[in-house]
Amino acid sequence: MQFSWLFRMAWRDSRRSRQRLLLFMSAIVLGIAALVAINSFGDNLARSIDEQARELLGADLTLSWTRPPSPKTQQLAKTLGRDRAYEVSFASLVSIPKTGGVRLAQVKGLEGNFPYYGTWEVEPVSAIQSFRQAQSRVALVDDGLLVQLGAQPGDSVRVGNHSFLIVGRVTKTPGQAAIAATVAPTVFIPNKFLASTGLLQRGSRIAYKYYYQFAPGTDVSASIKKYTARLDKEGVNVDTVADRKRQTGRSFADLTKYMSLVAFVALLLGCVGVASAVQLYVKEKITSVAILRTLGASGGQALLIYLVQTALMGLIGATVGAFVGSAIQLVLPQVFGRFLPVTVDTTLSAPAILGGIGTGLLISVLFALLPLLAIRNVSPLRTLRTSYEDDMSSRDPWRWLVYLLVIGFIVGFAYLQTKNLMLAVSFTGGLIVAFGILTALGLGLIWLVRRFFPASWSYVWRQSLANLYRPNNQTLILVTAIGLGAFLIATLYLTQGLLLGRVELSGSGNQPNMVLFDIQREQIAGVRSLVRQQQLPVLQDVPVVTMRLTDINGKSSESAAAQKDTTLKTPNWAFTREYRVTYRDTLISSEKQFAGKAPYQANGNVYVSVEKDFLERMHVKLGDTLNFNVQGAQIPAIVGGTREVEWNRVQTNFLVVFPSGVLEQAPQFHVLMTRVPDNRTSAILQRNLVSQFPNVSAIDLGLILKTVDEILGQISFVIQFMALFSILTGLLVLASSVVISKYQRLRESVLLRTLGASRNQILRITALEYGLLGLLAALSGILLSVVGTWALAQFVFKVPYRPNAVPLVVIATAVTALTVLIGLFNSRDVLVRPPLDVLRSEG
Repeated sequence: MQFSWLFRMAWRDSRRSRQRLLLFMSAIVLGIAALVAINSFGDNLARSIDEQARELLGADLTLSWTRPPSPKTQQLAKTLGRDRAYEVSFASLVSIPKTGGVRLAQVKGLEGNFPYYGTWEVEPVSAIQSFRQAQSRVALVDDGLLVQLGAQPGDSVRVGNHSFLIVGRVTKTPGQAAIAATVAPTVFIPNKFLASTGLLQRGSRIAYKYYYQFAPGTDVSASIKKYTARLDKEGVNVDTVADRKRQTGRSFADLTKYMSLVAFVALLLGCVGVASAVQLYVKEKITSVAILRTLGASGGQALLIYLVQTALMGLIGATVGAFVGSAIQLVLPQVFGRFLPVTVDTTLSAPAILGGIGTGLLISVLFALLPLLAIRNVSPLRTLRTSYEDDMSSRDPWRWLVYLLVIGFIVGFAYLQTKNLMLAVSFTGGLIVAFGILTALGLGLIWLVRRFFPASWSYVWRQSLANLYRPNNQTLILVTAIGLGAFLIATLYLTQGLLLGRVELSGSGNQPNMVLFDIQREQIAGVRSLVRQQQLPVLQDVPVVTMRLTDINGKSSESAAAQKDTTLKTPNWAFTREYRVTYRDTLISSEKQFAGKAPYQANGNVYVSVEKDFLERMHVKLGDTLNFNVQGAQIPAIVGGTREVEWNRVQTNFLVVFPSGVLEQAPQFHVLMTRVPDNRTSAILQRNLVSQFPNVSAIDLGLILKTVDEILGQISFVIQFMALFSILTGLLVLASSVVISKYQRLRESVLLRTLGASRNQILRITALEYGLLGLLAALSGILLSVVGTWALAQFVFKVPYRPNAVPLVVIATAVTALTVLIGLFNSRDVLVRPPLDVLRSEG
């Protein structure tokens, strides 16, 4: 077989159909564009992380800990590197005396020349030098905190016992994404003034960190390697530029891979449109194929002619999509900007472009093959008869092979993105389920309209409804394509509402919505009195003791390693982490007994209760002995029971609970929980706390809700941006389907006009048909979304399900209106031109 002949025949046959071929291949343009944009952005992000790795850390090396290491290790920390900076950080309430605003913030006492790399963006720039050389109490404050509390440089911020003059506004700190400042805004003060604030109390959760700068050319990883074992044993975290590069690169590589899967969904929608359009195209070409067969061409040759046509159009569509995607990636740094710790420089990515073109070409050919296979069965006798189904409707075993190739390609693509076969199979299965459900809904709608056809309705309504199940109808393809886009958008809004509702529920009714913590033993009476003076209830007052686990059944991680004992399966982190426990003899409302008993004492032994999942992760069972170190005192405890804990409740939940009568004399602090009726009462309580008990911090659930809402709003914008590709692809599928089936509609229009239908009636029939299609597609996607989010509410979040109908109505209205507009625009020839004129131009 001569390929030149195939190309010539494909070229000649396409002369009158090139516009149609280009149009339905345009359905894959947006999918390829989204895919190339995300992958190009991922490549550029990886390169930017590699180039700006030092700025991510702000130093060559950092050492950090929450439990003071040995004096020998502390001395080591003071001698490493050519230069070093020191930071002490903790959470505390801060206030602005001028406005009375109070906010929980991250307080950082800093000394030295941090950052050594990157730009610490502070306004004015001179404030950095003033801060480093400060001989008086000054502060640098995150911009977000200043905005929330209505302050500005020149005002004062109160931290503990002292007020600090705000000399600068911090807009960006090296290595910190903008979103982090929303969650935990920071107040920087000179470290030498930190102790005088009175906030460094026993039991306070304080973090210590050293930043190091080494001489140029120093192999930092090799320099610190000889100390790694000792530092790890003492709970000191080591972070090098290479470590930070690897961790950040992996996190954002995962993000871009999963966003690529979202873009791939848009591409698959376009390919479904390709398959539908090619099927209509094949039906129009049956006579041409029959003539070719009469002239001696084989079924295989006829198939290849049209496969070459669709492959060339697929290549063009994929190429256009690749270049559109390369342009779209220029705006992605703005879309993802608040989540990125680096500045992304965008350039063209050859691997992303070539990969997008190859993916688009291959998958469009695979989907086009499904309807094209029928060409092999066209008989030469078709030139003498018109029945299509006689030789085109038989089952073709090759179709199953194509189905397997399509599924295999999707699994393979997902695997290349995730490097996880189970995730790839799950992604493919989820797509099949979603497409299957939407297809079933589409078929169900067709059956319902046909089965319960309203014969008594007006002519316009009857004709519009009949178009939903007539031959060459577009109901199924549009319900699937547009429905999936509507599903993505609706799920986004409903899930966001679900997450916010979960936070709101946890603070509803008589549940606590204000948590006061870091209350010292001698302060608890005064704090309780302060709360009651404002006529607020003390819902919980819980003592907290910090301790560490030294061994399990007499075996520690060190002894097991020294003796090469493989029977200890407990992970090493169980021995290095800090445990915060309480003591009581009963369970609380957020706990449920799973096995054994509540905490108790018997025969001189202490029996503790451990959270069920935590016990399993530690590979510990009932009856095992845990030996805890409480400020140097050894306290053995036997696992006497396990509990299931509802961690989403605003409660003081613990992994380990001791019985009463054991820890009362141990060093401890208290957590007190109350409920405030409104923001004004909350502000008054926090201001009184700052003035009378500056070391006590408060968490306001209302502030958490506001922060969560802001974060979800930013995340939802990113998801909406990606879901937009699916919606637009669905609309392109609609446009291409309308144009491809235009000739069929022209013949129907001629028949209707001949039978006496007016132009206005045809306009109304067309508008109603597309209005019904758009509405049914939107409702199908919304229905699937409601069911999915109900399952999330019922089985994952375990909260009452009350979906907000407003965004669902907006989505349904917008999708329906767009469908009608595009349908009418592409059918304008049918509506505005005389039938004979249209038929002459088409014939």
